[in-house]
Amino acid sequence: MRFDIISVLPELLESPLNHSIMKRAKDKGLLEVLVHQLRDYATGKHRQVDDYQFGGGAGMVMKPEPLAACIRKLQAERQYDEVIYTSPDGVRLDQALCNRLSLKENLLVICGHYKGVDERIREEFVTLEISIGDYVLSGGELAAAVMVDSIGRLIPGVLNDETSALFDSFQDDLLAPPVYTRPAEWEGRVVPEVLLSGNDKLIDEWLHEQSLERTKARRPDLWDKFVHSH
Repeated sequence: MRFDIISVLPELLESPLNHSIMKRAKDKGLLEVLVHQLRDYATGKHRQVDDYQFGGGAGMVMKPEPLAACIRKLQAERQYDEVIYTSPDGVRLDQALCNRLSLKENLLVICGHYKGVDERIREEFVTLEISIGDYVLSGGELAAAVMVDSIGRLIPGVLNDETSALFDSFQDDLLAPPVYTRPAEWEGRVVPEVLLSGNDKLIDEWLHEQSLERTKARRPDLWDKFVHSH
C-alpha cells in the first residue's frame, strides 16, 4: 500500500511515520509513504503557496496552482483510489472507514493549512474529505499521520499478531474489554478469576460482557449504534 502526502511542513510527519509499527511496516515493504513538499511546485522568487482571501477575512488560503501542479504530476505517475483532503467538515474517520481504506492500493492525501485550500481544488481533485474530530488543528499533517497509522496497521503482516487488529476497539462497534498482565495480584488488586481459569469459553463470554458494559457506560453513542445494528 502506498500513501502520497502533500504538505507545506513535511518535517511534522517525520517522527510519527518513522518509528514503531509504521517503521516496521515500511521496512517489511508492506507500506510506502512519500511526503511531497508543496513549495517545490510553487513559482516565483518566494515560492508562495498561500494568498489573501477574496472577499476579505482573516487568514490565508492555499493557492490552487501549486496544488494542481503537484497533484497532476503524481496522478500522471499512478492511479489513486482516493484523493483525500484533511478537513474539519469531512466525514468522520472511524474504524469502518479505516477498514475500507486499508483495502486500497494508492491513496493521495492533501494536508490543509492556513484557512484551507482554494475551493476549486476540492471541486476538481478531491474524492474524499476526512476529519479526525470536531476540533481544529494548525494543519493537516497530524491528521494525515493519524490516518496512515490507523489504516496502515490493518494491512496483513504489519502487526506481529495478525489477529490483533480484529479485536481492537470499534471493530464491532464496541469498546475493547479491560486487559491484565502479571502479576495476578498488585497492591491488593487482583485479576478477575475467570481470566485465570483457562476456560476459553467462559473467558470469551466474560470479555464480551465487559465490552458491552464498558461501551454502554462510556460511549452511549456507540452503544446506540451497536443496538440498532444488531
